[in-house]
Amino acid sequence: MAQTDILLTKEPAPQTVPACQLPRKLYDVARNTGAHTSSGLATSGFRTAKYLLDEWFQNCYARYHQAFADRDQSERQRHESQQLAAETEALAQRTQQDSTRKVGGRLQDTHGWKSELQRQVEELVSETEQLLAQKQRLERALDATAGPFSIVTDNLQCRDRRQQPDLVRDCVEIELLKEAELIRNIQELLKRTIMQAVSQIRLNREHKETCEMDWSDKVEAYNIDEACCRYNSQSTDVQFYPHSATFEESASTPETWAKFTQEHLYRAERERLASVNLRNLIDCILQDTSEDLRLQCDAVNLAFGRRCEELEDARHKLEHHLRKTLREITDQEHNIAALKQAIKDKEAPLKVAQTRLYQRSHRPNVELCRDAAQFRLMSEVEELNLSLAALKEKLLEAEQSLRNLEDTRMSLEKDIAVKTNSLFIDRHKCMAHRAHYPTVLQLAGYQ
Repeated sequence: MAQTDILLTKEPAPQTVPACQLPRKLYDVARNTGAHTSSGLATSGFRTAKYLLDEWFQNCYARYHQAFADRDQSERQRHESQQLAAETEALAQRTQQDSTRKVGGRLQDTHGWKSELQRQVEELVSETEQLLAQKQRLERALDATAGPFSIVTDNLQCRDRRQQPDLVRDCVEIELLKEAELIRNIQELLKRTIMQAVSQIRLNREHKETCEMDWSDKVEAYNIDEACCRYNSQSTDVQFYPHSATFEESASTPETWAKFTQEHLYRAERERLASVNLRNLIDCILQDTSEDLRLQCDAVNLAFGRRCEELEDARHKLEHHLRKTLREITDQEHNIAALKQAIKDKEAPLKVAQTRLYQRSHRPNVELCRDAAQFRLMSEVEELNLSLAALKEKLLEAEQSLRNLEDTRMSLEKDIAVKTNSLFIDRHKCMAHRAHYPTVLQLAGYQ
């Protein structure tokens, strides 16, 4: 009856016969005390087995009343039972329908969150694949920088083999050092970015696995609730589970249940957006680094071109001066030969004059006179000696000039050889090697 009280939702309808105790009728029992009773002297000391007529009627009335009361009580109980059964049936149907609606609503909520989790997982998978592609681009770009670094290192080493005085810190070397520093900085940047991409891929996969686990729980719960939603009173695969109507201590509330999934979706979306931003950053980094490398490569090539033009111009000028120097050496050699011949030509007149003076010094006595002929011969010898001295001095100067010209010729020839060697290094070694410089697409990681 306690369970019945719980199921009733309203007071029972009033009955035709009021549900109350009938008043008990009082009867005066006749006693055998009169003249015609059986309680006389003859029956003194015992009770007769016969009842009085009034007692018989009283007994009948008591039976009638008891039967009527029992029937009335039974009828009231039947009516109450029927009403209670109908009410409990209606209540059970309403409760079952409400439970079915609640389970259906729960199915919709679970399906909504399940769809969101599935969408988030698909987006994370797609984003992770795109980030993996960007990571491969970074690795290809990092590998592509090995070529330029090898080229610039080889260029610097080749140019260290230049000879003096061309072993200078010119604009080409400055640009090459800038290029080497730029490549090292770009390699460090690409390595850091690759590590960041690897970390972001790991976070994407972790949050994808978390969402997949939550999605798997949602799918299992959805299948269970879907099966529960199909159950009804006519189902044959239902049975009693007396202890199932208790709440588990670890059970969540709708608020914590929704918050749990919301946090997973929020964290997954946050990492997805971080991955998108990282991909965009990688695009910018690869584009900037490839453009910077190509611009620096062009600057180095331009510096090489200018330097080669300077070397070529210097070599042409040196060759021009060498040709003039060689002509001058030839002329000077002819001049020296002419001076030597002139000196040799002065020997005979000097011999003649000195011989005359010598012979005239043997004139006897007063004939040894300082006459005009004597003075003229003396002045002739002096003039010849002065001429010889001047010619010899000029010969020495010409010979010194020839030696200087020879030194200049050697210096020019050496300098021309140095310039030729520098041109060979810059043009045929360095610039030929730089022709294998990677393209922008290779430096950007597309190839």
